[in-house]
Amino acid sequence: MAPIPRLRGYKGLALLSYGFRPFFLFGSLYAGVAILAWLPMFYGELALSTAFAPRDWHIHEMLYGYLPAVITGFLLTAVPNWTGRMPLQGRPLLALVLVWSVGRVAVTTSAWIGWEAAAVIDNAFLLLVAAAIGREIVKGRNWRNLKVLIALGLLLAGNILFHIEAHVLGAAEYGIRFGIAATMMLIMLIGGRIIPSFTRNWLVRENPGRLPAPFGRFDMVTMIAAGIALVVWIVAPRWSMTGTALIAAGALQLVRLSRWAGDRTWRDRLIFILHVAYAFVPFGFMLTGLASMGLLSSAAGIHAWSGGAMGIMTLAVMSRASLGHTGRPLVASAALQGLYLLLVVGALARVCAAMHPAWSDALLQVAGLAWAGAFGGFALVYWNVFTRPRVTS
Repeated sequence: MAPIPRLRGYKGLALLSYGFRPFFLFGSLYAGVAILAWLPMFYGELALSTAFAPRDWHIHEMLYGYLPAVITGFLLTAVPNWTGRMPLQGRPLLALVLVWSVGRVAVTTSAWIGWEAAAVIDNAFLLLVAAAIGREIVKGRNWRNLKVLIALGLLLAGNILFHIEAHVLGAAEYGIRFGIAATMMLIMLIGGRIIPSFTRNWLVRENPGRLPAPFGRFDMVTMIAAGIALVVWIVAPRWSMTGTALIAAGALQLVRLSRWAGDRTWRDRLIFILHVAYAFVPFGFMLTGLASMGLLSSAAGIHAWSGGAMGIMTLAVMSRASLGHTGRPLVASAALQGLYLLLVVGALARVCAAMHPAWSDALLQVAGLAWAGAFGGFALVYWNVFTRPRVTS
């Protein structure tokens, strides 16, 4: 993501000058707070006035609460670069932030206001984001990036399904798998674009030699195989053939990752962490495949994807993009590297908790506190980045 080419003469709060600033900041804070609330909920020590079952509230607020905030921050910053148009700033940006925030309150208090009202308020955010992004792409005649609307549409459809399913059946299942699958496809699509690109640029400059393989037919095959496996998983998660498809897709994704020369980027932690995050993609496919065969708990693969691929990838992208778009050096500070490590430990602890029931209580505590510490720490470390004007040389 290159710097936005042109800006209005904006003189308001720096926090509202770029789409990434409020959504990365408040999204991170919410990710940490939501997990701190989830831990006592899991042990029956806290009850919220939500119409969702406790597990569903936790999953929903990570999948359809936190993630859409980060995706929105990314898109509102990327789209002006794609289209050459002015970015969303000031009051319109504030309005989107408020709609997202009200959605979080509505879901958490849905037992009071009713599940229908909560669903309408919650889904209004993704509708508004899709409308805003679609308008800019059409006005800028940037037709090749209309595919981002498909991703937003899938998330919106998954969220609607989640609300209906949770109300009618008492628990969401298809809505969860649908949302996870849509997000994983988005990570594979965007990750497959930015990781090799950032890696190539750094290696050419700092460590000449083997470079990432360019996007080609093999990448298309891996994406198609992953998409087929995820669709089958949504429909039939406990079928042995689903497990075979998932494991095969995971193996292809592992080969894809190995072609990006990530082992040569250790010295640049901002790039290396992107490869670490993507490693949880094939890891999750393989664990979920084993679960489909009845050999593991499904929670292992789901948390490899959610806590690992989604959590680490979003933190990695937020930290890098925020530095670049505020004129700061693309260098991972010692504090930021500590946050990366904390989140990796938390993701692995959560996967192990699902695989080793005897250790689950201790590992769940480690995972939850590590996640909350990583995202809360990120908001603290990047506070000035988000709330102060762009650094000018």
